[in-house]
Amino acid sequence: MPQDQWTDARVQATDDLPTVLVVDDAPENLQILNALLKGHYRVKVANNGERALRLLQDDPLPDLILLDVVMPGIDGYEVCRRIKAEPRTASLPVVFVTSRTETADEAIGLELGAVDYITKPISPAITLSRIRTHVAMKRSADKERLRGDELEREVRERTAAISALQEATIIAMSSLAEARDNETGNHIRRTQHYVRALALHLRDHPRFSHYLTARQIEILYKSSPLHDIGKVGIPDHILLKPGRLTADEFEIMKTHTTLGYGALKSAAEHMSGHEGAFLDCAAEIAHCHQEKWDGSGYPQGLRGEAIPISGRLMAVADVYDALVSRRVYKPPIPHEQAVAIILEGSGSHFDPDIVSAFNAITGEFADIALRFRDPT
Repeated sequence: MPQDQWTDARVQATDDLPTVLVVDDAPENLQILNALLKGHYRVKVANNGERALRLLQDDPLPDLILLDVVMPGIDGYEVCRRIKAEPRTASLPVVFVTSRTETADEAIGLELGAVDYITKPISPAITLSRIRTHVAMKRSADKERLRGDELEREVRERTAAISALQEATIIAMSSLAEARDNETGNHIRRTQHYVRALALHLRDHPRFSHYLTARQIEILYKSSPLHDIGKVGIPDHILLKPGRLTADEFEIMKTHTTLGYGALKSAAEHMSGHEGAFLDCAAEIAHCHQEKWDGSGYPQGLRGEAIPISGRLMAVADVYDALVSRRVYKPPIPHEQAVAIILEGSGSHFDPDIVSAFNAITGEFADIALRFRDPT
């Protein structure tokens, strides 16, 4: 009988038949097992362990392996050990078919990961029944694994679609505020990337590592564009005023923080899970990004650690962008001058450690400002 070949042309034509790889160095044993299996299974044979391992490097893999123990070269135990050590083949059911009848030998085989141990001479009916059981279990596990893979892929696709829709919605909502003040252009995109750059730089810092997890950084990135959403509620004569605001006008302008907070908090109450988390974060940023480290900011006059980390990150991002960008009331200033102003505000306007992080990545800020520069 030719080695490494399908043993029955009639069986080959039936695509749905499971495949059994028979590994034995004795031709008579191969003939017995082939005669037993043909008509029920597609059979593939190997007359030593090395050949069996080579066959298992190719697709498709068999549904079950019948493996002799005593063979020249690599014995069956070592073949099984290598099969189970390789992730690609580890799940294949191995059944030892051997003349070794000692309980200790069977224990070794099962400890190596075999699903069954059949001693020679075999009982054809019992052997076929046990093979049928293990093949059925393997195929059932394959179907469950495939179903799980398909479900996981579907979840990934739906999650990606929801994430894309979510991000598009956030940008659209943010743009409602920015559209009323077209001088700000790509402000929301720049600040979004500034915040993420700062968060990534600080994620291993002992003061911030508990907060800046990978998930939280993603939430910050997605929610930060909503920091000025409350400006929708500010009258045009104040929002678009080219000159300095009066004291009364400034008091009205300051309400954009509480207006944004209220709207986002209300929306968050109707959401749950990830969606609720990012809206809660957006509400927090909208409310506290104008607070200052020394307590002189608004709307609550929070000081130091009482200011949420999200607001402290946005404070640096927002001020830097305001400095380097053209506004209705001022021209842009050079990057170097903006950096100097941020550094000067360390400990008064800004959290000193966040300023240190900013100082370490000012080049990234400059690149972001250039990449998302406003149309001229």
